[in-house]
Amino acid sequence: MEQETMFKEILNAFKLHAEKIDKRFEQIDKRFEQMDKRFEQMDKRFEQMDKRFDEMDKRFDRLETKTDGIRMDLTDTQKTTHFLLRKVADHDEKLLELSQRQK
Repeated sequence: MEQETMFKEILNAFKLHAEKIDKRFEQIDKRFEQMDKRFEQMDKRFEQMDKRFDEMDKRFDRLETKTDGIRMDLTDTQKTTHFLLRKVADHDEKLLELSQRQK
């Protein structure tokens, strides 16, 4: 009889220990589920950030196109200005020659 009660107590101790281990595994499972949810949220955030970066890239491309156009306009304006300055300088020289001839 004593052996039987000892075995029952040992089995009861194993049962209690198994229940504790089961509770711990359930807690660990809950933690992993929470972590999975957090990772899903992070993935969604990263996807949103990727979309924003794509939009920014498109905007930068448009700005680059605009600045290229402005740069070309400035280059044309610079060429025109240089041309006009040369013409004014030529006219100044001619006026100077004419005024010196008249004296």
